[in-house]
Amino acid sequence: MNTFGYAAYGPDSPLAPYTFERRELRPDDVALEILYCGVCHSDLHTARNDWGWSYYPIVPGHEIVGRVIEVGSEVTRYRAGDHVAVGCMVDSCQECDQCQKGEEQLCREGNVQTYGGHDRITGEPTQGGYSKHIVVREAFCLRMPEGLDLSKAAPLLCAGITTYSPLRTWGVGPGSRVGVIGLGGLGHMAVKLAVGLGADVTVLSRSSNKEADALALGADRLLLSSDPEAMGKAASGFDLIIDTVPVKHGLDPYLPLLDVDGTLVIVGQVGPMDEVSTVPLLLGRRRVAGSPIGGIRETQELLDFCAKKNILPDCEMIRMDQINEAFERMEKADVRYRFVIDMASLSSEEA
Repeated sequence: MNTFGYAAYGPDSPLAPYTFERRELRPDDVALEILYCGVCHSDLHTARNDWGWSYYPIVPGHEIVGRVIEVGSEVTRYRAGDHVAVGCMVDSCQECDQCQKGEEQLCREGNVQTYGGHDRITGEPTQGGYSKHIVVREAFCLRMPEGLDLSKAAPLLCAGITTYSPLRTWGVGPGSRVGVIGLGGLGHMAVKLAVGLGADVTVLSRSSNKEADALALGADRLLLSSDPEAMGKAASGFDLIIDTVPVKHGLDPYLPLLDVDGTLVIVGQVGPMDEVSTVPLLLGRRRVAGSPIGGIRETQELLDFCAKKNILPDCEMIRMDQINEAFERMEKADVRYRFVIDMASLSSEEA
């Protein structure tokens, strides 16, 4: 299938039109016309090779909402016209213990990333959702529930599941005390989802400027992490803290906030962190953990939960040709809180 999109041609180059081929459908494949694609901070890191594993040209985008246009001969769950979604992965071995448990994101052989990966059969590089079409294995295609706004749902496929998964893993529900560090694309979803699960939610911020936003998103309060007195009073006050900060930073100010057996989960920064004192960990039997996205079953659960609770990201719609400006604004945290590309704006004439 010939298709077109926007790709990064090098770490220092702006994204530009790109024409390429999607594979022919295998018996268990689904082909989609992409309607909307969210813009994730990972897209920016990958385009600029911040993590050192990018290849070029590369088409970013792993928050995909689309319409089925064709299915393979063995596909049973979808048919042409269905609205579906694709997240951060498009395949896995499907045989290891993790895949059998529905934790494909932890596949022992490594899941195949929507972009920045390699096809399990051909080895060809995968290309993401900043494009008109995508072909994906049926098992990694998600059903879009009735009533969920397609134009706003795309960020649920990364920002949503990245924050929902630890909330579910650590059993958040009514009575849980949850802290959220950072109020960007990930953080605002962590707040909305924790509130939806019935938790008491506190946003931790260095500035009081975000208090109105935090409360508007449903948080119960904002805690100033730059206020030693307020932080002292909040000691042992949280069962779970979701750390969404996407850059290297220190954890020491936050660890005393955890109650006994409390957990701070890192979902933002990929890479080195500042040195951590073990004193609060040892004295409070506290934990620091990491969490990636969730599996396919859990992601479908998230979509259904969001449809039931009417939980959606706060989005700003952009055209495909505005992506480089969006990247620049994202670096400055100048978005509330997630960009979504209207793929109808992508013209074949550009490519």
